[in-house]
Amino acid sequence: MDRKHRKSENGSTPAIIKAARQLFLKKGYDGVNLDTIAKKASVSRQTLYNIFGSKEAIFKAVLNDHWSSIAGHSDLEAETFPPKASAAEVLRIFADRALAFVDNLEQVDFTRLVIAESRHAAWIGHEFYKVGKGPLLASLTSEIMRLDVQGLLTCNNPSLAAHQFFGLLLEMTFWPYVMSIGAATRELPDREEAVDGAVLMFTARYGVKVKRDI
Repeated sequence: MDRKHRKSENGSTPAIIKAARQLFLKKGYDGVNLDTIAKKASVSRQTLYNIFGSKEAIFKAVLNDHWSSIAGHSDLEAETFPPKASAAEVLRIFADRALAFVDNLEQVDFTRLVIAESRHAAWIGHEFYKVGKGPLLASLTSEIMRLDVQGLLTCNNPSLAAHQFFGLLLEMTFWPYVMSIGAATRELPDREEAVDGAVLMFTARYGVKVKRDI
C-alpha cells in the first residue's frame, strides 16, 4: 500500500470510531458487524479491515476513545490541583471532574453495554476497566498517597481508600441511573449534596486527627 493511500485510510479512523460507537450503543456488540460499521462510516469494508483487522479491535478502539478524555488526562493529575488545597478541596475537584465526564460521554449507556456483553465476552469488561476506571482509580490513589505524605490525610491503604471514595460518590450519582430505577431517582439527594456527603465521610475516616493536650 502506498503512503498516500495509507494516509487516506488513517484519516477515516475518527469517522469509523464514531460510527462504531453509535452502532454498538444501539445494537450491542453482537448486533454489529464490519459491513454495518463500514456502511455507517461511509468507507469500504476493506478500508475498515486494513485499519483495524477485526470487530474486536474496533470495539477496543471505541473504548479507548471513550475514556481518552479522562484516563490519564492531565486534568486529573496532581500538578493540576491547587498546590495548597486541602484534602476536602482535592476530593471535590476530583469528584466534579469525574462526574462531568459521566455527563458528557454517555457513560451510563456504555456501562449498561459493557455489563450486558461481559456475560458472554469477559474481555469486554476487562478492557473497559483497564482503559477507564483502572487508570482513574490509580490517579485518585496517587493523590491520596500525596495527601498522606503531606500530612493532610492519614491513610495506610490508599488503593482501598480510592475505591471507597468512588463507592460513596457513585452510589448516589451514577448507579441508580445505570439500573434505571425510574421515579425513585427523585428521592436521591442532588449531586452537590451527594459530593459533600462523600467528602465529609471520607475525611471523617481518613482526616488527620488533631492531638489535644490533656
